[in-house]
Amino acid sequence: MKTKLFVITPPFTQLNTPYPATAYIKGFLNTKNIESVQADLGIDVILELFSKKGLIDLFLYSENLFKDLSSRAESRDDISDNSKRIFALQDEYIKTIDAVIQFLQGKNPTLALQICQEDFLPEASRFAQLEELDWAFGTMGTQDKAKHLATLYLEDISDFIVECIDENFGFSRYAERLGRSANSFDELYEALQQEPTYIDAILISILKERIEIVQPTFFLISVPFPGNLYSAFRCAQWVKQHHPEIKISMGGGFPNTELRSLSDQRVFEFFDFITLDDGEVPIEELIESLSSRAESREEKRYKRTFLLENGEVVYKNNSLKHDYKQSQVGTPDYSDLPLDKYISVIEIVNPMHRMWSDGRWNKLTMAHGCYWGKCTFCDISLDYIKVYEPVAANLLCDRMEEMMLQTGQNGFHFVDEAAPPALMRALALEILRRKLAVTWWTNIRFEKSFSKDLCLLLKASGCIAVSGGLEVASDRLLKLIDKGVTVEQVARVTRNFTEAGIMVHAYLMYGYPTQTIQETVDSLEMVRQLFEAGILQSGFWHQFAMTAHSPVGLYPEKFGVTKATEAIGTFANNDIDYTDSTGINHDKFSFGLKKSLFNFMHGICFDYELQDWFDFKIPKTKIDPDFIFNALEEGNDFNTKPNAKVVWLGGKPFVEHFTKSKKGRSWEMMSFTFHDKKESFNIQTNKEEGEWLVQILSKMAISNTKNYTFQEVKNDFETNLDDFELFWYSKPVNTLREFGLLVL
Repeated sequence: MKTKLFVITPPFTQLNTPYPATAYIKGFLNTKNIESVQADLGIDVILELFSKKGLIDLFLYSENLFKDLSSRAESRDDISDNSKRIFALQDEYIKTIDAVIQFLQGKNPTLALQICQEDFLPEASRFAQLEELDWAFGTMGTQDKAKHLATLYLEDISDFIVECIDENFGFSRYAERLGRSANSFDELYEALQQEPTYIDAILISILKERIEIVQPTFFLISVPFPGNLYSAFRCAQWVKQHHPEIKISMGGGFPNTELRSLSDQRVFEFFDFITLDDGEVPIEELIESLSSRAESREEKRYKRTFLLENGEVVYKNNSLKHDYKQSQVGTPDYSDLPLDKYISVIEIVNPMHRMWSDGRWNKLTMAHGCYWGKCTFCDISLDYIKVYEPVAANLLCDRMEEMMLQTGQNGFHFVDEAAPPALMRALALEILRRKLAVTWWTNIRFEKSFSKDLCLLLKASGCIAVSGGLEVASDRLLKLIDKGVTVEQVARVTRNFTEAGIMVHAYLMYGYPTQTIQETVDSLEMVRQLFEAGILQSGFWHQFAMTAHSPVGLYPEKFGVTKATEAIGTFANNDIDYTDSTGINHDKFSFGLKKSLFNFMHGICFDYELQDWFDFKIPKTKIDPDFIFNALEEGNDFNTKPNAKVVWLGGKPFVEHFTKSKKGRSWEMMSFTFHDKKESFNIQTNKEEGEWLVQILSKMAISNTKNYTFQEVKNDFETNLDDFELFWYSKPVNTLREFGLLVL
């Protein structure tokens, strides 16, 4: 029987764009001519639930809660006034829901005018924050303001669902509590023995229809996050009960990090296989083992796969196949997914978080793994970080062009752990050579190699934002983290990106092992100065979590922490409870750090004392008030490396010859007029230098595949002319440096 795969992402991940794992797997299966169909059941459930029919059914289902409320008021105190208001306004929600969803799908833009009138949408508690947010959003455009109001409207309905229908509901996660740090399978297993919830019923009805249409022989479930785990098991449970002939496998980010020591046999009441790390070879071997050709083999081959044998969980890795190189896995294939039905929302005013939730992004990776691979809080012992393999820039561009044709979208989110600067440079050059109009963003390390010119090149190629880990803004702790950067270096790099017009988001951490209260306060002061200097536009504080596969988790004694227990659970094992030698309760800093950051992001409250953000006593900062200012003043390196690439992004100039006279002497000159996208500018040189400049600009033009080095440019000049340095630092060349002559 021919193998046919059904590959899904269970609810819920993102509303605005599909999680890319299934598209990657489908792209690989295409290279092997293996038939597959993919689905994002999360967006399917959301669209079913948030529809006219969906809300009619929802309010009918909740009706019993609200019957005779007046006579049963004492017993119904647990229903909030907010939910009562939403239930009372149900007709308004039912009337408006389809139009709002279409608007958020980009299909009904004129509705923005009505939404912004603020008498179109029913309003519940989420709208109470509007007055506070008016100043934050300022005079935002009609479409954006309407998108935010529509998002609040959906969140009101979500609040009603959580309170009255299903407490586990969430737009980007479902029953996350059951998946997070689930060392034991008991609680999740017990939940799966209960009757399906209202949300489960919608999910199962969609799954039933898809299984009947696809008729797969093999069912793959990708579980990227804890918030997908419960739904994954519900899907597997239903298929096991109704189609026991279909084999089921789980893969994805969650099992890769959490299930590496799995031993609970009950998991295999739901799944036949669970695979770890890169999925291509494990899936290929499973397909082979399930085929009739495998029956004669003495032992079936598996790659990083858990399964049940003789009632025991076993891990098999006896495959002779090596993992595929990135050039062999194919282009992600988004076919089957309803790309025109995803919903763009604007939840909060953090500009980087908005990018995650607003707009459709094609997701790609520039490289497998992390080129740095040293950060002590990171899972650097696992293959998805440890095994570094970049993709060639020309192949990346081939994939981008292929995906643009398929999806009709030219926005790309490169989801690398940290995109390599050299590859970013090569990719930007290739994008410009191919004259592609794309928009892209990615994650980086704040490397000193992100010079002013490199940032300008990235901007020219379509890069609009980068996010990077500043983590703890303390040089002692950055060294302990093995981040490979200093606060001064981060300041200069963020300045370079900002001045190029690229938005910068910083991941910020507190509560790292041995971090003192003084260091937390000093870190906040560093962040305050970065925002005040205008070189950071977005940030997010998160509290340190110790994970099993990080150096801190593997060697806690080196970092002054002690594990709460050495016991290994039978189900998930990643987050580790620990005690810190400092004994500090870092939780209490959370509110003050986040509140201050919210204000800094909007350019206010820089003059507040740091103490004002906390309701408990903190020490005064020991950071010089001009620390970041001074860091930006220093560190300008005017030395150009001989092997640096020199690129001309501008066009061909209009050239005129003229004669210049002074005090009875005359000499021939050349005038160059350049037309930049924004303005025109002019430079003048003598005839000899001008003639050289005409030919060298042509050689250094972005359209040429050869990149000239600085040494080659210098040698070319000195073939017939003298004193290259004097010319290179002259006014004409300095002007060209401002308008697209880059040294990379």
